[in-house]
Amino acid sequence: MSDTQPSGVDRAFERFAGICALIVGVGGVAYAITFVVVLGGDAGEGIATANAVFLLLGGLLSTAVLVAVYRRVRDTDPSFAAWALLLGMLGAAGAMIHGGFDLAVAVDPPRAGGTGLPANPVDPRGLLTFGVTAVATVTFAWLIVRGGTFPRRLGYLGYVSAALLLVLYLGRLIIVNPKSPLLLVAAVLSGFVLNPVWYAWLGLELRRETLAPQPAS
Repeated sequence: MSDTQPSGVDRAFERFAGICALIVGVGGVAYAITFVVVLGGDAGEGIATANAVFLLLGGLLSTAVLVAVYRRVRDTDPSFAAWALLLGMLGAAGAMIHGGFDLAVAVDPPRAGGTGLPANPVDPRGLLTFGVTAVATVTFAWLIVRGGTFPRRLGYLGYVSAALLLVLYLGRLIIVNPKSPLLLVAAVLSGFVLNPVWYAWLGLELRRETLAPQPAS
């Protein structure tokens, strides 16, 4: 059975992945809101903990979305699809590790002198969360535009989302200050608009019955 006409078991997973995508979209907005509060320096322990949990769970649930999208686009170009899946999983793992680190700090803050910190977060300046995820997103977006198993406009949205993720990574690497106007604008557009819409749209598409791919225009 082809990937454009998945079996009942495959459809069950796609529906599950669709729900995960919708949760990730909503959770992304919640993460962005709590991140702004944390960035302002007025966050209590509860807000900091919620911010870390949103990031951790978003990374975890996005892995199901990545697998479902991979199955839809792999016939377009199996090698690029596999590469995008691998990079996407690395990015999701980075988000989980980053969120897990922040959660550990929120639950048990480091003591005076910096002692009591958890192990290294392994995501310097958002290398995995933003940088690697950007490459995975742009690759999946390219496959979506080429293959036609998703609406091509979704692929174009993926291009823009990936560009903003790359700006966030490079900005955090070069500018460093998260309160700089460039990073704030990129973070607001990505966190409040593009990333949630990207995942919500993917979720809605994955929950629909799969249609045969349309020829490229």
